[in-house]
Amino acid sequence: MKNKFISYLYLFILFLTSCTTSFNPVTEKPLVERAIHNSIGWAKDKNLDLLYGTIANDPNYLEVHPNDRVVKGFEQFKQAEAFWMNDDFKAVRYDIRDLHIHFSKSGDVAWFYCILDDINTWQGRPANWENTRWTGVLEKRDGRWQIVQMHFSFASE
Repeated sequence: MKNKFISYLYLFILFLTSCTTSFNPVTEKPLVERAIHNSIGWAKDKNLDLLYGTIANDPNYLEVHPNDRVVKGFEQFKQAEAFWMNDDFKAVRYDIRDLHIHFSKSGDVAWFYCILDDINTWQGRPANWENTRWTGVLEKRDGRWQIVQMHFSFASE
């Protein structure tokens, strides 16, 4: 009876350990990079599905801009939709440089830093963010990396 119990216990432990997935930063890093790029690159084709699939769709989403604007929550974020989807706004290109990504020990949180050039026009005139310092935090939710917080700033001269 004791040997049978030990055998079942061993099988149960083996089952539990085989069901867990281990975190691998080598495979997760490109997924995080893609989410970061999607959060800016969506604008070229005005693909709101791509954007909304990349950021957290909840009240805790936070975005801090270089001016005094702070976006709190997904619903407030969506209010900018009229601007982005307006025909007067055109995304020209973007460039992300010096991208650094780090992961939590658990592997379900990542944070990043980079320099962003976001080149756009509004009514045919430049509307750019150049040499913008960009930081953010992503959380892995339901198998997808989603941005939960972003902060943009300009270096002072």
